[in-house]
Amino acid sequence: MGEQQKIAIIGGGNMGGAIARGIVKAGLAQAGQVVVTRRNEKALEQWRSDGFVAMSDNSEAVSGADVVIFAVKPYQIADVVAAVRPSLKAGVIAASIATGVSVAQLTDMLGADVAAVRVMPNTAAEVGESLTAIVAGPSVSPEQVQAVVKIFSALGLALVVDEAQMPALTALASCGIAHALRYIRACQESAIEMGLKADVAAEVIAQTVKGAAQLILTNRSHPEVEIDKVCTPKGVTIAGINAMEHAGFTHAVMEGMMGSYNKIVK
Repeated sequence: MGEQQKIAIIGGGNMGGAIARGIVKAGLAQAGQVVVTRRNEKALEQWRSDGFVAMSDNSEAVSGADVVIFAVKPYQIADVVAAVRPSLKAGVIAASIATGVSVAQLTDMLGADVAAVRVMPNTAAEVGESLTAIVAGPSVSPEQVQAVVKIFSALGLALVVDEAQMPALTALASCGIAHALRYIRACQESAIEMGLKADVAAEVIAQTVKGAAQLILTNRSHPEVEIDKVCTPKGVTIAGINAMEHAGFTHAVMEGMMGSYNKIVK
């Protein structure tokens, strides 16, 4: 990203906000180069106090922008794009995070002179640990694809994928954030019952989950390989694993994932 490039984020809610803060935290742009839109004046004031350019006028926000990220709900995307389309400059990269809106639909909305890209990040973008799946439209050049990859790689891991993979990746990575957090919360409740304070428990569990994830990412090993390293014969770990499985842990996780997936493809 060049120093003078302007990035507009339409919709500074949870996801849009995470992307905006992540971009600045990664050093891809200064806050003053990032325009964020919200309808709530109090929210706009907060963005301005953090150094961002904030406004409620979407058309003004996208005017002259090199990259526009539509961080709005799926039911809003068509109306929002239609309203700002006349203000988009030719060749702009327009990325949508609207779940279920295909890159073909996005291309139809935006027109052939706009580089339409479908992206699926998660809220860990705010701390530089997102998983972002990227699908590029037919009018997107390799250089433009790499520009999008650069933005979202700075927010975590970014993958260019086939669109057919998006439902599964959305369930695993976008919905999966909440699934993982629910596991952490369940562990926290157990820890409190065992006598730990809630804040101490949260930190210990979060670091443990982070460490487990890093083992997989670093070693490229199967989870069972890492589990076997911990489960000694007649040990306390295998007792806990077996108790979790007896209670239906794996089945519950798979049901949760498939519940999200089936809702996406429905």
